[in-house]
Amino acid sequence: MKLLLLAPALFLLSVTADKCSKKSTVGGPLKAKLEIKAICSNYTFVVTGGNIDTSLVNSSWTDETTGKTYNQAFGIANPCDFPSTINAGDEFYFTIEKENKKECAVCMAYYPTPSKKLYIKVIPKP
Repeated sequence: MKLLLLAPALFLLSVTADKCSKKSTVGGPLKAKLEIKAICSNYTFVVTGGNIDTSLVNSSWTDETTGKTYNQAFGIANPCDFPSTINAGDEFYFTIEKENKKECAVCMAYYPTPSKKLYIKVIPKP
């Protein structure tokens, strides 16, 4: 009897766990534009294509230095993995990565960035 109750519970748990892990990643590549490439890897991006979970980005963010507002904006959590060849105004494709604590030197000068940061990996055009 206990086994009959345990089997459906295990099945439900395995199906739910799979969906939970997929929720943290975004299916398919996304497209972004590097809006601000400021000093010391203080970068601001906006999502320009793809289906992103809007809770991962700032729906609206205003640069306190310029007063300009950006929609679906985010900062970068892994600046040392971001290609230096991408400049302000450039669009690129990316995927959201799991958190990685790669150590690298980044100077401490301040420029405002969105509060929400993503670990991203730049990919070739799909």
